Amino acid sequence: MSRLFPAPVLDALAAAPDRVAFEHGPRVITAGRVLSAVRRITAAMKEAGLSRGSGVALVTATTPGAYAAHLAAHALGCRVAAFRPGWGEPQTAHALSLRMDAVVSDGTGPELPLRRGQRLLALGDMLSRKDDGAPITVNARADSIARLTFTSGSTGLPKACAQTSRAYGLAYDTSAWPPALTALMAGFERCLVYESLASPVMMTYLGRCLISGGTVVMPDGDPDPLRPAALERDRITATMMPPPRLHRLLGRLKDEPADLGSLRALVLGGAPASPTLLATAIDRLGPIIWQGYGQGEAGIIAMLTPIDMSAGILGAVGRPLPAVEVSIREGVIWVRSPHMMTGYWGDPMRTGEVLHDGWLNTRDVGHLDDAGYLHLTGRTRDIIIVGAEVCYAGAIERALSSHPSVAQAYVTGAPDPETGEAVHAFVVPTGSDVDRDALWAHARDHLSAAAVPRTITVVHDIPTTSAGKPDKPALLTLLGR
Repeated sequence: MSRLFPAPVLDALAAAPDRVAFEHGPRVITAGRVLSAVRRITAAMKEAGLSRGSGVALVTATTPGAYAAHLAAHALGCRVAAFRPGWGEPQTAHALSLRMDAVVSDGTGPELPLRRGQRLLALGDMLSRKDDGAPITVNARADSIARLTFTSGSTGLPKACAQTSRAYGLAYDTSAWPPALTALMAGFERCLVYESLASPVMMTYLGRCLISGGTVVMPDGDPDPLRPAALERDRITATMMPPPRLHRLLGRLKDEPADLGSLRALVLGGAPASPTLLATAIDRLGPIIWQGYGQGEAGIIAMLTPIDMSAGILGAVGRPLPAVEVSIREGVIWVRSPHMMTGYWGDPMRTGEVLHDGWLNTRDVGHLDDAGYLHLTGRTRDIIIVGAEVCYAGAIERALSSHPSVAQAYVTGAPDPETGEAVHAFVVPTGSDVDRDALWAHARDHLSAAAVPRTITVVHDIPTTSAGKPDKPALLTLLGR
């Protein structure tokens, strides 16, 4: 039997059709009902002329029906691309230009600038069809492109990372899971999925939860599903979030006490968490924190586990996974793994900039220590040039975060009449405030003169992009820039 996605998920659903697969607000949806939805959508897609190799865009909210549409399109062997929420017309039009034959919409997104020949398929209409009961056949081919994962597009048009069915399927093949992942998934009895399925983290752990026999909890209309009372009410055992949201959760626990004893696994991604934030989270929530480091281009690269953190290892992003090779070249991290992308879809020039002889240039700066842990020290794309000196934002952020009064730190550059650019820092305090003079002194002790922030702004919440990453342009607006 095929082990390519979505076969492992479909098999798990078919093995126990009466178990609860989803809770969507007050709705309870069994595995059998999910399979019925997949059959209906598959039949509608076939009628629309979709088959192996067709390009299918999904513009939907996060619902069980939307996930069924993903399963159906993948079962047909289509090239599936979920659009990120919050895109403007230029990003949407660009994504639609990437050989999309059809667009599945639930009507929750903006009006779509469809191109000639593109079909618009209404998700509600497909779900309302009669279920013919036909078996679901997985027509994917191992070397065909299964998924396009879009970069955030925060600095321009999003790039589409193309992944083959073989590479994509590895995330769901339990026989290929390293022991740490198997241990992590034991906590996914009730997994909260609240962000867009365009997020590879949300999409991947949703499927893994179903394979592991768990229930996926999706909020329906709840604007704040990560508030402590909601996590307690829904008896959430596992979820995923970026570090700024973890900080927000810990802060709210002070004012909104709740019993979060059900939580067994909390996966961090999107950006490395500071050692201070990790230590605080472990103290408040227990040894349940996992931190993943990866990219849309590379997939998951390394994982920092609760065992690592209990041993005091808080400054690394983890050990590379067993299937991932890491090479440090002139300080830059290169990786080679079976689940990385084949290239940027429709963009050979940019593909050639990052892929060489089977290796991917992550454009992240870092090193491996003697124990095999990977450390990030900056991003080649996230630099601030002060005078003639190149300053890496990541290195400045880590230096500021090492001060005991700072839980998180983010820096960005802005034009400066004297130095061309200047560093501006935004820090989240561990308490109510930060002694700026002490923090500047700390910065001068740990950084070059050019890298010392021109301004330090104390904030208590970090805005995030639709991809869950810190929104640095939004932070700059606090300075009137």
